[in-house]
Amino acid sequence: MSIAARIDHTLLKPTASAEEIDVLCREAEEYGFAAVCVPPPFVQRAARLLNHSRVKIATVIGFPFGYSTAKAKLAETLQAIDDGAHELDAVINLIALKNNDWDCLEAEIAMLTPAIHQQGRIIKVIIESGVLTDEEIIRCCKIYAKAGVDFLKTSTGYAAKGASVEHVQLLRRHLPSAIKIKASGGIRDLDFASKLLAAGADRLGCSAGVAIVKQQMENNE
Repeated sequence: MSIAARIDHTLLKPTASAEEIDVLCREAEEYGFAAVCVPPPFVQRAARLLNHSRVKIATVIGFPFGYSTAKAKLAETLQAIDDGAHELDAVINLIALKNNDWDCLEAEIAMLTPAIHQQGRIIKVIIESGVLTDEEIIRCCKIYAKAGVDFLKTSTGYAAKGASVEHVQLLRRHLPSAIKIKASGGIRDLDFASKLLAAGADRLGCSAGVAIVKQQMENNE
């Protein structure tokens, strides 16, 4: 099986151009990536370009720091869905977490998850595992499993530390099997991508998807 089907082909830099999004979408269709993950202003464009494709449109909510209010994240979410997004990658309120305001996190996800599921869309919750302790990660597993999210996602790619095999394994041990894991942040080659999948990741978010797929193709020759 091609690793492409497990990759969200991603371009989230703040200076992204329309031309770069066009290339991203063409590559996603050519290589068979699971989704493109684009900034909210480009959701409509990606949706038009991939209208007749199996490639899903993903975007980010509260990105990259997560400290916008729950109501602001809900407004972003509803706009993104209206624009054509199938999958919403939402950053948790890390300020609330680090100040032990777990009630805030529970209220936030209780607002977002039903709104997304009622529209038949997917929610991926970004916990930024690289800045969390193991105990915080485990508590996130409990909160977001209870909320019924679709994925827990390791990272935004903007923290000092992105995905790690150890954190993917920790997530897998403490999540129900129905909740999937998306590893992202610093995934640049086939070896690391394969290790993350073996550790329990279901999806990978990376901007180096084409290079990774080409490495797999070369290995299979």
